[in-house]
Amino acid sequence: MSLSDVAGRAGVSVSVASRALSGDPAARLSEATRRRVRQAADELAYRPNHAGRSLRRARTDVIALIVPDVTNALFAELTRGADAEAAARGLTVLLGRGDETATGLVLAERLLAEGRVDGVILQPRDGADPQELAPLARAGAPVVIVHDEIAGASAVLLDDAAAAMAAVDHLVAHGRQRLALIGGIEASSSARRREAGFRSALAAHGMPVNEQWITRLGYGPEDGRAAMGQLLKSDERPDAVVVANVNAGFGALAEAARLGVAVPESVALVAIHDSWPAAYSSPALTCVRTPLYELGRAAVAGLSDRIAGGGPQVVRVSVPAPVVVARASTAS
Repeated sequence: MSLSDVAGRAGVSVSVASRALSGDPAARLSEATRRRVRQAADELAYRPNHAGRSLRRARTDVIALIVPDVTNALFAELTRGADAEAAARGLTVLLGRGDETATGLVLAERLLAEGRVDGVILQPRDGADPQELAPLARAGAPVVIVHDEIAGASAVLLDDAAAAMAAVDHLVAHGRQRLALIGGIEASSSARRREAGFRSALAAHGMPVNEQWITRLGYGPEDGRAAMGQLLKSDERPDAVVVANVNAGFGALAEAARLGVAVPESVALVAIHDSWPAAYSSPALTCVRTPLYELGRAAVAGLSDRIAGGGPQVVRVSVPAPVVVARASTAS
């Protein structure tokens, strides 16, 4: 059945039928007319041609969310928030994995060039060179960058420093005095922000920073394992470690177990970000929960503004504030 069939059944013009079915709030139609058109569509089992409508409007109502690894549990909350905000705006989210060699740029450019999506939310791989994304920013493409800032592009960020400070405060409250940091790579802007928060928190507590106890190997499990190995093999060991990413935290726990170092008796661990596996590690890993769900919603809201013609904006999501989820890795 076609739209003209629906219009004929309802006794209205095709344009009136189209506006009634699209829910156009600007259309001056009575509720009785809208109801009559919807009833006619139901009786004829009419389904609108969304592809044709998108072509006429030059819109797809689809946005892409591109992340480095779709299997990473950390992206679940980001995706959930993005999907919730998109649904509220009548949008559909297409989830994709970025090319490891090109920061997701190739996929983003292709989707936009082919008109498959209206805009892209892109989380670059850890430590990606911002210059790789510069072409998108220069072109004014409807793109929002997650966790990083690119000149001329919209971005959404977390309060990474506050998350690290919350981790330090928790460890100090548990009587720990010799704190180390397992950080991300130096090229990562989020890692730099978390290290700055770690340093600020130690200063606030009147505690010195031992530069030998700061590693910058990365956010992955193997990075955390290697960093923990360095810390535990040193002549003087820390009694607590802030891990800049929960995935690295799993590696740090595994290395402590391999070396026979008891957690939390000999060394306590707190990781930034929380994901469901943390509650089931051995011991269960204390984490700082960050507003990843809200970050996803903010990313879609920012992208909608860009699609509508707004300029680039940088949004820092700080509500709700980072909160420590205490588990066995810091228990007394």
